[in-house]
Amino acid sequence: MGMLTKIAQAFEHGGFWMWPILLIQVVSIAIVVERTYAFFIRRKLNQTACALGFEESIRRGEMDAIIAKAHSLSAQNPVARAIAAGALAARNLGGKEEIQGKMDEVLLEENARLDHRTAFLSMLGNIATLTGLLGTITGMIKSFAAVAFANPADKASLLSAGISEAMNATAYGLIAAIPALVAYAVLQNRANRLAEDLNQGGLKIYNWLSYTYEPITSYNIKTTSKAENNTHLNA
Repeated sequence: MGMLTKIAQAFEHGGFWMWPILLIQVVSIAIVVERTYAFFIRRKLNQTACALGFEESIRRGEMDAIIAKAHSLSAQNPVARAIAAGALAARNLGGKEEIQGKMDEVLLEENARLDHRTAFLSMLGNIATLTGLLGTITGMIKSFAAVAFANPADKASLLSAGISEAMNATAYGLIAAIPALVAYAVLQNRANRLAEDLNQGGLKIYNWLSYTYEPITSYNIKTTSKAENNTHLNA
């Protein structure tokens, strides 16, 4: 209880700029909680492993089964959406360019989702620091202005009150800024790892689809054409 009382007193003595800093801190905490859930609970570093589960089916050319399986896994594995898009393009004989284009479209969208709101933490950390500095400056201005026109007996108390406001604002600005900047570094590192995992998984699928399924399809088309020609000749 004594700690809460001290915090309340420090907040009260910090002046007006304590409230903007509090708002910045609340917003940064909300972003940290939401992004932590998105990066560590909802998203896992298993996209490459998920892609490996499709290798045999791709080599066998089972596009319908791949698309159905990818759709069933897409809720938890973003790479599955790219697999479904690439497999659909391969099934329609779109060629390497179309496979890559369809997969890149999905991968770019998923990578963009990783960057949502995380960059705001760096901005909020800097704003909290600058707001604390602004509180320091206004506190010192108020202190010296009060001392200039005060009675000699009141100068010490007015000066200490202004300095207290300045120091409390500075301290609270740093208290809000430091965790936000640390969280930004941690979350940005996690986002980079998730993006690398997603892109590696997508690249594996693209290679298998473009260098395995396409030749098989071309071979099947040539074989079918030769068989039809032989049939016509025999007839």
